[in-house]
Amino acid sequence: MKKDGMKIIISLVLFIMAITINFNNELINNTIYIVSYIIVGLEIIIKAIKNMAKGKIFDENFLMTVATIGAFGIGEFPEAVAVMLFYQIGELFQDYAVDKSKKSISDLMDIRPDFANVVRDGKIEKVNPNEVKIGEIIVIKPGEKVPLDGCIIEGSSSLDTKALTGETLPKDVLENSEVLSGCINLTGVIKVKVTKEYGESTVSKILDLVENASSKKAKSENFITKFAKYYTPIVVIIAVFLATIPPIIIKDATFSSWLYRALTFLVVSCPCALVISIPLSFFGGIGGASMMGILIKGSNYLEQLANTEIVVFDKTGTLTHGVFEVQKINAIDISEEELLKVTAYSENYSNHPIALSVKKAYGKNIDEKQIIETEELSGLGIATKIGKQNVLVGNEKLMNERQIEYTKCDDVGTVLYVAIDGKYVGNIVIADKIKEDSVKAIAYLKKNNIKKIVMLTGDKKKVGESVAKKLGIDTVYAELLPDGKVKKIENLLKEKSEKGKLLFAGDGINDAPVLAISDIGIAMGALGSDAAIESADVVIMTDEPSKIVDAIQLSKKTMRIVKENIIFAIFVKILVLILSAFGISTMWEAVFADVGVTIISVINALRVLRVNNKLVNVQEE
Repeated sequence: MKKDGMKIIISLVLFIMAITINFNNELINNTIYIVSYIIVGLEIIIKAIKNMAKGKIFDENFLMTVATIGAFGIGEFPEAVAVMLFYQIGELFQDYAVDKSKKSISDLMDIRPDFANVVRDGKIEKVNPNEVKIGEIIVIKPGEKVPLDGCIIEGSSSLDTKALTGETLPKDVLENSEVLSGCINLTGVIKVKVTKEYGESTVSKILDLVENASSKKAKSENFITKFAKYYTPIVVIIAVFLATIPPIIIKDATFSSWLYRALTFLVVSCPCALVISIPLSFFGGIGGASMMGILIKGSNYLEQLANTEIVVFDKTGTLTHGVFEVQKINAIDISEEELLKVTAYSENYSNHPIALSVKKAYGKNIDEKQIIETEELSGLGIATKIGKQNVLVGNEKLMNERQIEYTKCDDVGTVLYVAIDGKYVGNIVIADKIKEDSVKAIAYLKKNNIKKIVMLTGDKKKVGESVAKKLGIDTVYAELLPDGKVKKIENLLKEKSEKGKLLFAGDGINDAPVLAISDIGIAMGALGSDAAIESADVVIMTDEPSKIVDAIQLSKKTMRIVKENIIFAIFVKILVLILSAFGISTMWEAVFADVGVTIISVINALRVLRVNNKLVNVQEE
């Protein structure tokens, strides 16, 4: 960026010198113009030559080279330098707005296990996970990452599975439970018999998925490159015909005069207005998006957003808050406040997220002197003596084991059943909360004629379907690991039209492979993982799903302005060229066709910056 900026500044200084200072020597003036042109345009000429050698002739580099050399050919030295300068300034605007850094997965190393505690000859050895063989026993202590896939042979615990499933609710595991690498052990010490070598383990496959997903993603051309593919050959062919056919069919016509006209045609037809206004429009679009808290990493992604057909959401942290809260208190024969109190006292010594959510809902100081004794019942719940009351808090298994009659709760979420002195007194439902903004986002997407809206989640099917129903999402796939999400996305990519795009929005490390393989990957930036943000093409800094609608509408507005500028510029140029052919137009019309159209196009392009920070805020002009 600094190098390109310096080249433009030096070239601009020389250009201003050439047009303002009278050297009384045409050779000196022209030499300064040529030096200014070489500084700013040599890179473009070299690119054009290299692309021609590869068979890519009609791109924007070839267009700029032919038009500017044509301007030199007819003696319009200032025109040649100005066109190249304007083009490079436009490109610099766009590059400034784009995050040009390569997508890195260094942040994913946080889930890569550093070591494994292996039991060998009765002793525990700390070794590299790559050195552990199938069948060996590893010990995983609280706070440590699970280094390899395996089966628990001793102990019980709770595992943080967020890196794999994206779900914030820990998973309780007992003997014979399967554990996957990449999880974090939260509570008890467990012994695990290894079932897969590190190269085949879940954490290794996630890293491999992200590293290779980008290679599967089709690269999108910049709009100006696609435009030049059609515009350049048409202009060049007309210029060639203009230089060769009239001298043959018109009596007394000379080749030199018509060659001069052909070069003039190239200069007039050079889309100066477009090579400035198109990058400026995208720069404005990217800048306008950032004002709304939407970071778009490239103009090609801004363009693709306008063609969104399928929108796929992750659930936890994207459509929901990703934080578990008490949603309902169902009390029987006691008050809701009393039920919440005895449950909070029972969970006092636990740091499990469920226990923390109960204590947060209670919101009062707990008198620990009243808690006589507490016993953790592995896989069932907690037995506590509070004053003279014997309290049981746990799952259905606990109620059945203690032969307590209870009423089953069918609400979606984690249900804590509570009994006092052997009598069932109610239950507390704890679940993730749907973002209010999610409801609006889905409604607006449907209004914008999105072909299909899908939700993917690592959560249980019942929970996923409940959230999807509340939001009005018709298709939901649940209980998915990262590789399962990738397969679903690959299938969905086949359902879109040729020009249509698939957009995926997620926030977790487990979403990184899907974000990378989607046409447009959107990460929730405020709370999302660093790996997801690195893999995404667009980052929503406010974590509001409705910003996706803003981004799509802003994209459509940007593309509309770009097309307006193209139609306007080409129409005026064709009109002036026709009038010139009949000798009707003067130099003033030619100047307007070039400079005037450029100024109008730039002013039109700046309209895209007119945004505000309200929901679905990009209005029709």
